[in-house]
Amino acid sequence: MDDAVPDRPLIAPLAPMSVLRAEYENGNQVFVQQIDWLGEHGYIGIRRTRGDALAFAYIERILNSADPILAAVQAVSRLESTQEMLEAVGFQRLVFEDFLEMFTTLIKRIVEPEPGVPMLTAKGLLEAFNAPEVSNSVVVYLRLLTSAQIRIDPDAYAPFLFHPELAIPMEPREFCENFVESVGKEADHVQITALTRALCVNIFVAYLDGRLRTRSVSDNDKGKGKERETVEVEFVEFQNGEEGLDPVRLLYRPGHYDILDSRCEEPDVDMEMA
Repeated sequence: MDDAVPDRPLIAPLAPMSVLRAEYENGNQVFVQQIDWLGEHGYIGIRRTRGDALAFAYIERILNSADPILAAVQAVSRLESTQEMLEAVGFQRLVFEDFLEMFTTLIKRIVEPEPGVPMLTAKGLLEAFNAPEVSNSVVVYLRLLTSAQIRIDPDAYAPFLFHPELAIPMEPREFCENFVESVGKEADHVQITALTRALCVNIFVAYLDGRLRTRSVSDNDKGKGKERETVEVEFVEFQNGEEGLDPVRLLYRPGHYDILDSRCEEPDVDMEMA
């Protein structure tokens, strides 16, 4: 697991996709071909994470939007409105209010900095998420929010709540306490769906799984289709957001999420300040 690498930052700077490719060159060549497929489709960069990829990507998406101030104001409003849902399912405000304040304060820096604190830039966001106090606060709040979304609408999720190892059905409360709220537990389809609904955000997950996929292709000679194995990357789209903002794009490898990007290096600091 990446968490076992102590010298790797929680959120790394952008790097070319070739860095990831090099890890697989001497192994499964389907992985290599899938990475090449991503590059051919515009995903030339990757942001490696040891912390929470989704939390960082959520704020970065606001920062990179066409109207960051408007996007930030809407995000803060949405987050602050979620407090009622958390209280409705039994979470005490004292438990989550400090985590929420850390989260919203970071986003508010896109609009107006606090005294002695600069406006939030891409560099500042990266620095913030490599501070465990900030990163952990955001992650904990998102876990509580995801849990609250499942608990407040249990009928929508109950058919999909299974123990990930034993494959037995679980009650919503039990599932949330063990596989949503617990730090270090991997987010699966249920958790991502719930979070996208709570935040009104779209999340696209690319699955780097080393599998060939069977596609039907036309046979011009005989006028009928044939099945052929192809190398591509499957994207699962969780569509619950408003139009106008790009989706969060994540790259999933077994047991881990990183962030996909159409850039392969960090923006120039001088360009950010312009």
